[in-house]
Amino acid sequence: MENFIDLSNKTYIITGASSGIGRAVAQLANNFGAKLLLLARNKDAILETAKNMDSNTFMCESIDLTEFEKIETVIKMATEKMGKLNGFCHCAGIEQTLPLRSMNPINYQNLFNINTIAGFELARICSKKVYMSDDGSSFVFIASIMGIVGRPGLIGYSASKGALIAAVHSMALELAPKNIRVNLVSPGTIMTKMIENALKNMEEDQRNKRLNEYPLGFGTPEDIANIVLFLLSDRSKWITGSNIIIDGGYTAK
Repeated sequence: MENFIDLSNKTYIITGASSGIGRAVAQLANNFGAKLLLLARNKDAILETAKNMDSNTFMCESIDLTEFEKIETVIKMATEKMGKLNGFCHCAGIEQTLPLRSMNPINYQNLFNINTIAGFELARICSKKVYMSDDGSSFVFIASIMGIVGRPGLIGYSASKGALIAAVHSMALELAPKNIRVNLVSPGTIMTKMIENALKNMEEDQRNKRLNEYPLGFGTPEDIANIVLFLLSDRSKWITGSNIIIDGGYTAK
């Protein structure tokens, strides 16, 4: 019986592959046969991701994606070794919780550089004919429900994700003639180590309030990886310009 998703002989870039959603996407993509370029700042953490993979069809590179001039060099090297790209998933990102009175231009720049601009640069470079597979490509961005709804203290973060969501609509239209699909996944609260630590530092009533906001509870990185793999695969060949919300019912209220 044919597998519903088969990424054999396809090559993808996964950013933020050192932990959380990026790690889950990388490991699941590997399970489905993909060749992968895994990118993150922490080389040891990327290698930890790779330890649990079933094959050696991947490359690990340590890179700060906000050093934009270095991105193409890494992509060029990877495509020369593994072949042309079938797409990417931009999972790398940061969150910062600060009230408006404490924000400054540097805070906004830091959030936009990694959450938004690095993703745009990745798309610009990967859409070049020299790097893109003749079979077409799928670009997937990890956004956030905070790009469409609000929460106090997340002005900069919400702005960076909201900009990403808005831009992908135009990007999808522009790249469709090249047979490139562009989509977003917007998660709610995902139980990563960062979130676990944040919850531990909350009072019990605060933790319960946060949990009660989600009718199905908090999500896991694997919940997001499942839909990302679908979007990367040929099974989603008629989906582009979409923002898929996965939030356990948070925004249904």
